[in-house]
Amino acid sequence: MRNRHHNFRELNIWKNAMQIVKSVYLLTEELPLDEKYGLKSQIQRCAVSVPSNIAEGSGRGTVKDFIYFLNVSLSSSYELEIQLILLNDLYGIKANELIDNINEVQRMIIGFKRSLNAEQPVNNTE
Repeated sequence: MRNRHHNFRELNIWKNAMQIVKSVYLLTEELPLDEKYGLKSQIQRCAVSVPSNIAEGSGRGTVKDFIYFLNVSLSSSYELEIQLILLNDLYGIKANELIDNINEVQRMIIGFKRSLNAEQPVNNTE
């Protein structure tokens, strides 16, 4: 089934994921300089991956393709969650509120995937 080409800028999951990116960049400023190319860089790339994959998937030609990119986005969000837990464990940087926001985006992505799946015909041959 063809994708309706959702405008990613209108999707709440994308908007919320963008807010998380901004928060991540602010939070990672607290890391020591020797983490600039280590955990800090990894966390920032991971955070950017979440809204980036939502946006990329929204422009794909099929619902199946969009769902694939939503899955990549969801996976990145789980990776980001673990990395923020590490910030607390390694450096005592509290990220509980940010993790709660990530968990909300995860729930939203899962719900959006369900709604997209419901739009597809049962015998999808794509």
